[in-house]
Amino acid sequence: MLVQDPPWLARVEEMAARADQIAAQMADPQVAANSLRIAELSREHGRLERIVRPYRQYRQINQQIRESELLLAESSDPELRELAAAELRDLEASRQRLLTALKERLVTGDEAAIQSIMLEIRAGTGGEEAALFAADLLNMYTAFATRKGFQVEVLSVSRSDLGGVREAILNIRGPEVYLHFRFEAGGHRVQRVPKTEAQGRIHTSAATVAVLPEPEEIQISIDWDKDVIEHVSRAGGPGGQNVNKVSSAIRLEHVPTGITVSMRDEKSQHKNRAKARRLLMSRLYERQLSEQRRRIASDRRSMVGSGDRSDRIRTYNFPQNRVTDHRINKDVYDLPRILGGDLDEFLQELHDRELKLRLENLAAQGVPLDGS
Repeated sequence: MLVQDPPWLARVEEMAARADQIAAQMADPQVAANSLRIAELSREHGRLERIVRPYRQYRQINQQIRESELLLAESSDPELRELAAAELRDLEASRQRLLTALKERLVTGDEAAIQSIMLEIRAGTGGEEAALFAADLLNMYTAFATRKGFQVEVLSVSRSDLGGVREAILNIRGPEVYLHFRFEAGGHRVQRVPKTEAQGRIHTSAATVAVLPEPEEIQISIDWDKDVIEHVSRAGGPGGQNVNKVSSAIRLEHVPTGITVSMRDEKSQHKNRAKARRLLMSRLYERQLSEQRRRIASDRRSMVGSGDRSDRIRTYNFPQNRVTDHRINKDVYDLPRILGGDLDEFLQELHDRELKLRLENLAAQGVPLDGS
């Protein structure tokens, strides 16, 4: 007998109805003529389809299960009954996998729809060694993004005298990219003998990582004339270069929030302004998402994915060839592999932990997601 749908699928059914409604609106010639409205509807439809698509597969599987059950009940042919029973086992396994995927997509919300992020890496305490460690993190995340097939654009890099990185800002794009990087935000610590250490002593240095979703312009409304003060100056750097001869560096100050961003890597003032605006929008969007998370989960604070810059989330211990993620108390004794961009082992456990916390939070709000 076919198992009944869990109660929470009613929410997904509502999403499917909304997706169909949007598709009908987009087919309306009057709506299609409005490019702004079409963009809004397309974006909403895309977010819904991420959940609705497996839901339709789930419904199709349910129909096939009903047919197999009927064949099993009515047929007297032993071979047909055996085939129907085997197919029924496979279909029920597929049904359970789809339910698990639907549950996961339901609680990850709009985060899964984010296809562009700003990744900021900054050297912390530790002087030149911290900058060298920040360079290691830059290489690690670039390699990780490449492994996942994401596009990486270097927006800004400030180098130290020994080739380290004082600050780097990357734009990384790809399907569900935020879900892959969200757990990297926080404080990273390294323990090793620095190249500048003559006595062979182990030093501890740090770097911080920020992961900022990059919104579409339509998602963040900024009055660039009234709300933003623009400061123009000459870019710093080695003397004599063209970048210092013109006023190309841009600093933007968002008056309502006090958020400021700077960009000075390009020789073109126009290019620096465009990059600075993208960065400002990302920081405002992150602020908006953080406020939403605080309102939704005011009764608990999850360290996983919080993006708190003060959190020490991971330690890279070179003498012991060990990387420790402090949020899940997990050690991996293969530091070169981790720094080479193979982060999946950590990220899967962090993802599972966050999913469990979110499900518990929904259950506490009276939204049961258990049941098969």
